[in-house]
This record gives sequence, structure tokens and C-alpha cells, in this order.
Amino acid sequence: MTNIWQSLKLAGLVLLAAGSLAGGACAQSGAYPNKPVRLISDSAAGSAIDVGLRIIADGLSQLWNQQVVVVNQPGAGGAISARVAAEAPPDGYTLYAPALSVFLTLPGKAPNLPVVLPRDFVPIGFTAQQPMSVGASPTLGVKTLPELIALAKQRPGELSYGVSGVGRLTHLTGELLQLRAGIKLQRVPYTGGSSHALADVIGGRIPVVIEGYAGLEGAYVSGQLKALAIASPDRLASLPDLPTVAETLPGFAAAGWQVVVAPVGTSDAIVRQISADLRKVLLRPEIKDKLAVRGGFVRPMSPEEALAFVAGEQKQWQPVLERVAQELK
Repeated sequence: MTNIWQSLKLAGLVLLAAGSLAGGACAQSGAYPNKPVRLISDSAAGSAIDVGLRIIADGLSQLWNQQVVVVNQPGAGGAISARVAAEAPPDGYTLYAPALSVFLTLPGKAPNLPVVLPRDFVPIGFTAQQPMSVGASPTLGVKTLPELIALAKQRPGELSYGVSGVGRLTHLTGELLQLRAGIKLQRVPYTGGSSHALADVIGGRIPVVIEGYAGLEGAYVSGQLKALAIASPDRLASLPDLPTVAETLPGFAAAGWQVVVAPVGTSDAIVRQISADLRKVLLRPEIKDKLAVRGGFVRPMSPEEALAFVAGEQKQWQPVLERVAQELK
């Protein structure tokens, strides 16, 4: 009898231990994250994109009670950051927040780019977008985008427009505008950023500028620059009187944006949790307001929506990239 009791007691201890282990495993799997999370960025520290990303990272840190550390890895058109992120363990503790330029790259500009989802990374969600805008010098005498297009058709190749660098979104937006409107403009690239282009438009040296709305807002409000249209899909609630480019050229949209992705092999459970938590953070009024002040408008997405969005952007911009590549040969 004693032997039987001892055997039953031992079996009970084994079952209890197994249950404890199983419970511990479940607790561990449900405790993500239980240590700091790295969020790799292809943008330079202090840039507009970096500032916005840090606002989101702080929101996640508060939600998770774990620090989310933004790690800046700029350079090589985004290739450096992409390599570092891709080589990280797929455990959810290294995430990657690449900007649109990592997905829309001129052929041969940078190795291993453009990034393709889900081949290179697992999509998690979307952060915010910064719509581009078309502005004109008041001396040009146009008040709307249709008027600018009509004038450009009368004077093909004569009107110049300022952009922030060759191959960047400002340049690509100008090329897309010409392609869709059937016009020819003269590109003037500025390596010093939007402030240099803005100074020349205000000074009357060039008539048109294409840049993110946030970078030109002050000049628009002061009347130094006439806002013709914004390239968001719909009119912004904060700018109800500013028409979209799409109202003149249906389907036209151009905005800077970021998605959050993870190394290939990251578990679906972790991806879903991060996506849901990212949505919670983005929809917080204080986060939305902080980003809006900096020209960013939140647009939460599921992993599937983010994947479809990036694929759609790459499809839309491919003819423009090919056109630019031909011009630069």
C-alpha cells in the first residue's frame, strides 16, 4: 500500500510540475515584451521623421512598460538600416520603421533595395503620412491647380519647380504630376532641403515648389506662398478649404509615410499583438495631436492592410521611377 501511495504521490508531483511548466510557458508567451525593444530607423536623428517616430515609441513604451529605443541607422539610401534590421533575431525585440524611400528606390541607387514585403520583412502596421503639396509664388498669377496645369500647357518646359533632391519624394511627386497632367516642367533640385527652395519661390526666382505641407505651412499661412493643392487622398479636416490634387487628377496621392515591419520568421502572435498595440497608441488623442502639429496624420493599419498599401504604392510609382531613371542616364 505504501509503495502504491508513494507512486501516486510521485505521479502527482510530476503532473504538478508539468502543469507549472506549461503555465510558465503560457505566461512567458503572453508577457511580450518583457525587455526593451529596439526600433530601427533609416532616418537621421533629429529629422522630422525621427521626431515623429520617437513620439510613437514613447507611446509604446508607456503601453508596454518597457522601453522602446529608437536606433538611427541612416545612410546608403536606407540599405544600411535594412541590412541591420533583416539580420536581427526574429523574436519581436527588433522592429524596423522604414520610410517610403526604402520601398521606392531608383534602380541601382542602393544595394538590396527596394525592400519587398513580405519577402524581406513581415508587415506589422502603418504609422503616419505627411502629404505633399503644390505651392506657387503669388507673382505667378495662378490660384488653383487647374490654372497651373493650363499655364504649363501653354508654356511647355518653361515653368520651373523646386524639389528637395533628385530621386526623393518631392522629385517623384513632380514627375507624377507631369505624367498625369500631360505637362512639362523644369526641375530645380535643392540639396539643402525645403527651406532653400522656399526662399527662391518667395524671392520670385522659381514659380512653383513641391514639398510636404508641413515644411511650407508657415509660408502658406503668411501669404508668401499660394497653396494650390494637397496630395492626400481626401481633404484634411484641419484644411477643409484646400483642394486635393485628386480633385483635378483622380486617384492622385503622394505622401511621405512609414510602416513598421519585423524580421522574417517573427511569430504571427507577436506581429498581431504589436499591430494592435500600435493602433491603440496611434489613436490616442495626445499622440495624434503631437504628430499633426508636425504635419503627420495617423493612419492605423492591420498587417494585411499595410502589405496591400506598400504594394499599391510600389505599383503606382514604378512608371515614375522608370521615367526618372531614363532621364538620369
